[in-house]
Amino acid sequence: MRVTKLARILIGISSLFVTGVYLEEVCVVLPVKPSWRLPRCSECTRICPGYDHAHKPVRWVHLGIGGLRLILEYAPRRVECPDCGVRVEMVPWARPGSRFTKPFEEMTAYLAQITNKTEVARIMGISWRTVGNIVERVVAEKLDPNRLNGLRRIGVDEFSYRKRHRYITTVVDHETCRIVWAKEGKSSETLDAFFDQLGDERAKQIEIVTIDMSAAFIKSIQAKAAGATIVYDLFHVLKLASEAVDEVRREKVRKLRDLDDTEKAAAVKKSRYALLKNPWDLSAKEWDKLAAIQKHNAPLYRAYLLKESLAAVFQETSFDDAKHELERWLSWASRSKLKQFVKVARTIREHKDGVLAYVTTKLTNGLVEGFNNKLRMIARRAFGFHSSAALIGMLFLCCGGVALNPPLPASWCTW
Repeated sequence: MRVTKLARILIGISSLFVTGVYLEEVCVVLPVKPSWRLPRCSECTRICPGYDHAHKPVRWVHLGIGGLRLILEYAPRRVECPDCGVRVEMVPWARPGSRFTKPFEEMTAYLAQITNKTEVARIMGISWRTVGNIVERVVAEKLDPNRLNGLRRIGVDEFSYRKRHRYITTVVDHETCRIVWAKEGKSSETLDAFFDQLGDERAKQIEIVTIDMSAAFIKSIQAKAAGATIVYDLFHVLKLASEAVDEVRREKVRKLRDLDDTEKAAAVKKSRYALLKNPWDLSAKEWDKLAAIQKHNAPLYRAYLLKESLAAVFQETSFDDAKHELERWLSWASRSKLKQFVKVARTIREHKDGVLAYVTTKLTNGLVEGFNNKLRMIARRAFGFHSSAALIGMLFLCCGGVALNPPLPASWCTW
């Protein structure tokens, strides 16, 4: 077997010829050339006339073998494309503008999915910033360009990626369970940019949007996708009642301290988890605390019953039953003489249609919150990001359905 043929097999890239092999310190340099005769535009891949070669050969870093690094060397031609103008010709082993081969970049992006950039840079022998540039190129090529087509059920949420109110807005497709869009900011203008990119025709196809009670998101959806049903996340609805119970508890503690009844104040203060936990998760000791609250603190126990009654409303399977029970709850909360729950009732009444939409759709923002947790893990793994663009690139790489095929060793035996 010729050395050039063996080198081509080791490289593992089709559509090229190896014209030679020589050593240079710890590198094996392989002069190569494309297998096609006519040059192609690196922008549109169209066959175009070429008129000169580079004065010096260009080098591309390939995956190493053992302790040796493989370098591909070629002097690319310039081509004159009728559509793109003068461009450097396309080479089959690398992406335009890159000095690394496609297998090298695939491996780098694959490692970036599972560990931090610092470790990837150390393993691959490149700089930290180069890892980010490779991720951007791989995502630009691999991300599904049709991901915004056929959207019917989406979830929208914001994620804080840095201090001083730095946010990105993410849009998730409930059907494919993938992030399809992200941009810095959390205002109505930010979400407007998503609908503008979507276009009027595709925006009309959206049937359901799950969100929290963000006024900015509501404004954008009502303006850009008026036909979509807004579903408010059940967790955030129930969170309003839980926070109201906690406010009633703290107000009761302050009043008892003002009366110098420190013993009762301490008992009420320590009842927080008994008041907020689900009834089926309560221990015997916590049931005793609730019994004491029922006997000695009627307003606080009333707040607890209001919280549990609101949760029971959304266990109804019939929309009409749920609507009837919610109306009863709103009436009770409004005359409960607890200002915290009067405020909650006012908020829910303003968003009643979106709150009740959960009963028929059974959709929540849990999927979006799950991606936010993954985003938080990615940000923590990287010890933070200086820009939203870098985080969005990693977000699409890990959660955007990007399929990578790194050149992993073949499993030729079973241990």
